[in-house]
Amino acid sequence: MFNSLDPVMLARIQFGFTVSFHFIFPSFSIGLASYLAVLEGLWLKTGRTLYLDLFRYWAKIFAIAFAMGVVSGIVMSYQFGTNWSVFSTKAGPVIGPLMAYEVLTAFFLEAGFLGVMLFGMKKVGRGLHFTATCMVALGTFISAFWILSVNSWMQTPTGFVVDGDGRFLPGDSWPTIIFSPSFPYRLVHTVIAAYLTTSLVVGAVGAWHLLRDRTNPHARKMFSMAMWMAAIVAPVQIVVGDAHGLNTLEHQPAKVMAMEGHYDSHPDGAPLILFGVPNSAEKRIDHALEIPKASSLILKHDLDAPLPGLDTIPDDREPPVSVIFWSFRVMVALGFAMLGLGLWSLVGRWRRRLYDWSWLHRAAVVMGPSGFVAVVAGWITTEVGRQPYTVYGHLLTNQSHSPLAAPAVAASLIAFVLVYFAVFGAGTWYILHLMHRPAEAHEDEPDATPVRTAGITPAPAFGAQVGE
Repeated sequence: MFNSLDPVMLARIQFGFTVSFHFIFPSFSIGLASYLAVLEGLWLKTGRTLYLDLFRYWAKIFAIAFAMGVVSGIVMSYQFGTNWSVFSTKAGPVIGPLMAYEVLTAFFLEAGFLGVMLFGMKKVGRGLHFTATCMVALGTFISAFWILSVNSWMQTPTGFVVDGDGRFLPGDSWPTIIFSPSFPYRLVHTVIAAYLTTSLVVGAVGAWHLLRDRTNPHARKMFSMAMWMAAIVAPVQIVVGDAHGLNTLEHQPAKVMAMEGHYDSHPDGAPLILFGVPNSAEKRIDHALEIPKASSLILKHDLDAPLPGLDTIPDDREPPVSVIFWSFRVMVALGFAMLGLGLWSLVGRWRRRLYDWSWLHRAAVVMGPSGFVAVVAGWITTEVGRQPYTVYGHLLTNQSHSPLAAPAVAASLIAFVLVYFAVFGAGTWYILHLMHRPAEAHEDEPDATPVRTAGITPAPAFGAQVGE
């Protein structure tokens, strides 16, 4: 029944599905690791047990999210060898070392200190434990650094040579490969998105418990910290996103054309299309609601600046406009909604109603998952906008896949969907269960009982009897 399907499209759907699931967890754990470091640092500085309670409360949630992020990411590396073996053969000499650096630096750092952070507070000194927490936070950032370096090179490849077999080989300078033209913008934009995503989750949990008990000191503190983060970071993210868009216009103009919905060139200033229905068959935006010349103002800082359209791109090199057009608008709309929530919280502080303004709390609860939706929408915009290439401008997607039949790819896709929803659905439900319970005074740390793989530890009673 799957023979009539396109195996390349099925492979793309499979990778897109798994990476979307995976991206949700690092976008949370990157920000949450830094939040844990801040909480522990405040506890050490002030001595207030409230910060320690919040640290232990969120550490349990971090442990589960981190574990699901690791497990959900492992299968993607296998897909490079199963569904995308040609891409691995040709691009492996460049991206392989970068991905190995991520394991050798970030993953080893996180693995080495995670156990100390989760279970070692009563076993090591305060300074060493705080160091472990900071190292875990640093490890999540380094992991993002290397993965985004790989992705950025695929988007804006530099520093390579191509041999006679069509393989991409490193040139004279690895820094040129690592720090490709889009990498700084992509790194800052993604890490800020992770911090913003975490702040919205923390704010939603705090708001949820404030709606149940406005006097809860733990809920008040986490809500206040989260809203400060949203108010400060959301406008910064909008500025960084604008700079990233200008960089994309320079290096991947077709992606920006699709994001803006510009099928036609505009020699005298391009409109900003707020909403509309892309019509790929007729190459136009139906029912468009637009602001004249505003796109030229945003992208070129000149109302009358000309902007080329997709009519300058061959049809077989155009990215899928409909997907990119809508995913970009979802991301931008949620970004401005986050800005609105942050400004609303500032009004609440000014009016001394931050902790008893029920509508603000309800809005924060509703906005809780918006960060995850925004980062997935942003990822879709970035990756679908790169099409029809895997290595932009050099290697086409239909030249990168393995010689697999559609039924084989479809079977593994169905298996991934079933397993992912079952396993990670259960994990997500348990995280929500933990969030539903309010943080309490003298919050317990995670169970520190070691799991032994060899040897026998006598029970305390038995040991006492032997001693007698």
